[in-house]
Amino acid sequence: MSFTGKYELQSQENFEPFMRALGLPEEKIQKGKDLKSISEIVQDGKKFTITVTTGSEVLKNQFTIGEESEIQLLNGEKTKAVVNMEGNNRLITEVKGMKSVTELNGDIITHTMTMGNLTFKRVSKRI
Repeated sequence: MSFTGKYELQSQENFEPFMRALGLPEEKIQKGKDLKSISEIVQDGKKFTITVTTGSEVLKNQFTIGEESEIQLLNGEKTKAVVNMEGNNRLITEVKGMKSVTELNGDIITHTMTMGNLTFKRVSKRI
């Protein structure tokens, strides 16, 4: 199953508390909570490029499954992480006490991030 495609955000849960926990400024949280984001994923074998555009903000990460890569977090911080694939439709990584799971089911991508007892969930649909 290939992740390649463009996906538009359909819904998100716990955006504000999760972004506060990440340390984002309140002004950015309020500005970002109602913006629809577009995620573009290019998968070439084990290599991935993920570009998320929200308003004028663009977050781009490139990684190879199973290899350490530099990843930029939602708060702009860059850190090293290893992304693993489970089955052929789940990307999983743990970074700075946060677990990220991206699951593809048909035309729907569900991205769940968990930090402590706080879970942030985004659902996007292929466009």
